[in-house]
Amino acid sequence: MQSSVGSRAFQNARLQKQARKRADALLPAAVKAYREGRHPEAQALCQQILQDLPHHFGALHLLGVSERDCGRFDQAALLLTRAVEIDPRLAEAQSDLGLALFRLGRYEEARARYERAIALRPNFPTAHTHLGNTLTSLFRFEEAISAHDRAIALKPDYGDAYANRGMALLLSSRHEEAGSSFDRALSLQPRLLTALFGKGLVSMNLRNFDAALAALNAALAINPHAAAVIAQRGRVYQEQGKFEEAEAEFDAALALEPLLEDALRGKATVTLVRGNIALAISFINKMLAQNPNSESAWTLLGVCSAMQGDIATAIAHYDRALAINPSHEDAITKKIFALDFLPDVKVKRLQAERKYWWHAIGSRLPRLPLGERDLDPDRRLVVGYVSSDFRDHSAALGFLPILRHHDHQAFDIVAYSCSPVRDAKTELCRSLVDRWVDAWLLTDDKLADQIRADKVDILVDLSGHSAGHRLTLFARKPAPIQVSAIGSVTGTGLPVMDYLLADPVVIPAEVRPLFAEKIYDLPSLITIEPPPTLPPSPLPMLRNGHVTFGAFNRIDKMSEPALTLWAKLMAATPGSIIVVKNHSMSDPLLRDGLIARFVAHGIATDRVRCAGKTTREEHLAMFAEIDIALDPFPQNGGISTWESLQMGVPVVTKLGGSPSARAGGAIVKAVGLDGWVADDDEGYLAIALKFCSRPAELAALRAQLPAMVANSAAGNSAVYTQHVEQGYRTFWRDYCARATTS
Repeated sequence: MQSSVGSRAFQNARLQKQARKRADALLPAAVKAYREGRHPEAQALCQQILQDLPHHFGALHLLGVSERDCGRFDQAALLLTRAVEIDPRLAEAQSDLGLALFRLGRYEEARARYERAIALRPNFPTAHTHLGNTLTSLFRFEEAISAHDRAIALKPDYGDAYANRGMALLLSSRHEEAGSSFDRALSLQPRLLTALFGKGLVSMNLRNFDAALAALNAALAINPHAAAVIAQRGRVYQEQGKFEEAEAEFDAALALEPLLEDALRGKATVTLVRGNIALAISFINKMLAQNPNSESAWTLLGVCSAMQGDIATAIAHYDRALAINPSHEDAITKKIFALDFLPDVKVKRLQAERKYWWHAIGSRLPRLPLGERDLDPDRRLVVGYVSSDFRDHSAALGFLPILRHHDHQAFDIVAYSCSPVRDAKTELCRSLVDRWVDAWLLTDDKLADQIRADKVDILVDLSGHSAGHRLTLFARKPAPIQVSAIGSVTGTGLPVMDYLLADPVVIPAEVRPLFAEKIYDLPSLITIEPPPTLPPSPLPMLRNGHVTFGAFNRIDKMSEPALTLWAKLMAATPGSIIVVKNHSMSDPLLRDGLIARFVAHGIATDRVRCAGKTTREEHLAMFAEIDIALDPFPQNGGISTWESLQMGVPVVTKLGGSPSARAGGAIVKAVGLDGWVADDDEGYLAIALKFCSRPAELAALRAQLPAMVANSAAGNSAVYTQHVEQGYRTFWRDYCARATTS
């Protein structure tokens, strides 16, 4: 027996010796195949070694690295883990395992491996820069930059480390420094793809789109199949408002990498711009399937829910994004905007959410010195308007009257246009101001410098927390007086915003202490351009024999409480119909979903008529078919309320608890229709039913209403603008008085 055991041991030892001898011959061949890019051959040779010697460190290490390079990161991590368990003292193997773990998104594990590699070999530049990349993915940007700096100190000609350092600087919003780091990388390696890619990102973030395209095109000349670069080129086109070109680039990137998150995000965003919500959701779901912690995907999904009128779900999605990243500015802003559409939200919470934006975003931005200022209280003032809506947008109808009627002897008007979209309305706005700046081409820092160079005395935000705002600019306080007005009169939450233009109905005295701004009252929170000349229209119910209600508002304003009340009103008025007019009704998903909601409340399909996008003249002409307009709530109509009144169609509304829920009532009261403003649902219903039963009285009001609007201080554009200018002059005089006594 002992002889048999000894014989087997001898035989095994002999076989092991032969296997090691074969391995010694095979491994160099495998290394050579790997270095020449012949991965299948290298892997086959390693597998041959491991059949006889399953614990062969060299074969495990090389096979793991080859599998990693082929994109099979799970298999690579398993092989390299086995390798470092056999020999934990080799720094290269620890670093290679770290890279495989990094590719799998297991960043903390990767960080531990890189730190172990550096502990074993402190002068290991590759491990230092890979550690920096991992720290960047963990949002530890300053530590990442330090790690790349250590790699560069060890190897001053290390182009990859400079490029990686540039990425960490880029994500820290240190764009100029990032650009310098990429330039240094390119001076060492002119065809370094990551450096060209980073240079393109820096240029895009600095809004130098020509330079961004040049850098990205150079990267694609090196590798035409770099999907990530193609996707970023799509983003450049998107930022320029060239949506067709952007979509083509996102499609090209997805053809190469169907799950590339940046391309999926871009495709979803462009699809939403086109109004195809169902298709956008399909791309967002692909994003979430591979990355459930994508804050941008949850935010986009929230946008889709909001566009369908499901505000509670939208806010839940925004909260999901914020749970992942509490400083995700897009989710914060969109949540703030959505909360104004949610029933029964108190002013205290609304303002608290705005202050959250300030603490998470605005307070972290640098405040700028203003320099010397001429404190003459009566001199010509420079007033700057900041907006993304100097174009064919409903908000433009609210500020165009002011631009048109400004006293240019007393005020020097500058428009800072923050959208690349230009149309006939853009040219009209441009013709009405003294100076025009294409602010969409400028970063916040550059725009702040421009505003200071323009010596703006009063800087006016026309957006609030709505899409395209530049509140991060206002957070820097580039002008001595900052005002929020017109576009979204709900407060910004910014302590650096001095005034909010509103009225006593929209913001009652008892809630004003909750606002960051001082409230200045106008005849109404907004006014509107006079309508084009259209012939007067008789009351439709006199010829139709039934009442026609109108709701010319966005679908997200049509809350369930509002729709429930409208259905109750229609049930009480047999034969009545409702016309819902909004560009969103061109989307079958939204249109059919809205009709289904009415049907669920017992209103037959044929009593709900939907109309989509039209010209403004066609839009206004449709009021000829409306007897009574129904104001949605809690988010009331603004421009749509003014349009209805101008066209002779009275609006029934009610006063809610928040500014957006009181806007409709404020406008209706401002033209003298106090009797059309209710305090609750019962009052809303009673007003509508009262006038449905009094066609003669309604017809008389229809004839009188356009003149009532034109003769009111709120509806007369010239008079309204005088009130705005009086406010500006008051703000300036108060500022001068404070400055001269301090």
